[in-house]
Amino acid sequence: MTKKLRTEDVKNFFEAVLTLEDVEECYEFFEDVCTVNEVLSIAQRFAVAKMLRTKETYKDIAEKTGASTATISRVNRALNYGNDGYDKVFARLKEQNK
Repeated sequence: MTKKLRTEDVKNFFEAVLTLEDVEECYEFFEDVCTVNEVLSIAQRFAVAKMLRTKETYKDIAEKTGASTATISRVNRALNYGNDGYDKVFARLKEQNK
């Protein structure tokens, strides 16, 4: 059985996230909604994705982030065969930092 992501609850959650106005509000909301480990895991995956995009090796990424090779591989698969979500965010962050 495959879990479906596009549920009304997930949509409501994403809409709630989109109301957050700054990093401090993100800290407050995600600390309430997630465990510390869940937030750290998501942040780790994002860091891994950034490093993969700059062509760092799995070994270097594992050493710098503490991510397992399984996690690095999973993120790499999302970067190469996913929905381009990481790339959209990376492009927008790059544009903001100009």
